[in-house]
Amino acid sequence: MAIATWFNRQSRLVQILLMLIPVVNWITEILVRWSAFLKTRSLITLVMAILVTFFGLAFGWIDLIWILLFKHLIFARA
Repeated sequence: MAIATWFNRQSRLVQILLMLIPVVNWITEILVRWSAFLKTRSLITLVMAILVTFFGLAFGWIDLIWILLFKHLIFARA
């Protein structure tokens, strides 16, 4: 099972907790994004994976809000 699929199956509380802790947030973002790219092979997931690898902390807070609204990361619904 891909990490992106595992993350999306977690409860919203677990997802939010993973996004609230800064270093855990960045590591989770990287793992989920690259997992989503390997599963979907789309250009947008590749771009997001590269951006999150270098600017993950900034995207983490945006994704926290996105999770509250839609229960998955932006462009990482695998």
